[in-house]
Amino acid sequence: MRIVSHTCSNTEIVCALGRADCLVGVDDHSDYPAEVVEKLPRIGPDLDVDVERILALEPDLVITSLTVPGHERCLEKLEAAGLPLLVTRPHTLADVAADIRRIGGEIDARASAERLASRFKAAMDAGPPDGDPVPILVEWWPKPVIVPGRHSWVNEMLRLAGGINPWRDLDAESLEVTADMARSAAPEAVVMSWCGVDEAKYRPHVVRRRQGWKRVPAIANDRIYAVSEAWLGRPGPRLLDGIVKLREVVDSVHGRGKR
Repeated sequence: MRIVSHTCSNTEIVCALGRADCLVGVDDHSDYPAEVVEKLPRIGPDLDVDVERILALEPDLVITSLTVPGHERCLEKLEAAGLPLLVTRPHTLADVAADIRRIGGEIDARASAERLASRFKAAMDAGPPDGDPVPILVEWWPKPVIVPGRHSWVNEMLRLAGGINPWRDLDAESLEVTADMARSAAPEAVVMSWCGVDEAKYRPHVVRRRQGWKRVPAIANDRIYAVSEAWLGRPGPRLLDGIVKLREVVDSVHGRGKR
């Protein structure tokens, strides 16, 4: 079977299901597993895929996504080209598990998919730790500050880690947060998870120097953490590791761990 993957998360799912050898092309941003993707043809950035390149790869299946604004334009081009598609658009951890099962069913990896999906169920069934949840601002982008809203798996990840998203009730996948909103929400920690930026290039001083943010508890107490969007922003297997990383942030706020 010849598979083209559009988006990092779908690439990681295919590999986690043991079908890396079926991949014949991936988007420009797929970077994991490195030993797999570094050898594969690229189909362009995830917001502007090259349909002609995809057609030349003669795929039996293109796994695409609607997880980021702008992906809908790529989907329109792929549909117009008559390519065989599987489209993912998860909002919850259960959705991610369901997508893993759907992909597994399409690429003859049902048993592997069921095992991986079961790990998500186990994490959800475990529930949050004891104690009051810690309000945490997870930011997808630093300027303007973009955070997850109601329709994001990050809400569940925070809950399972012992945290809470102050904007979990706002009807959006993501939204812009102003200084007034940050002061009102009073997050105890800021987690930088800037999409498309290498974690080594995250800069806490960008958060510290924001005008009007000095009285936000996270800033006042210098609780600014870096967790790559690879662990939080990609709806695939590594979200499970992301929960662990968020738990470390919560523990640090409580003085139970190292920063």
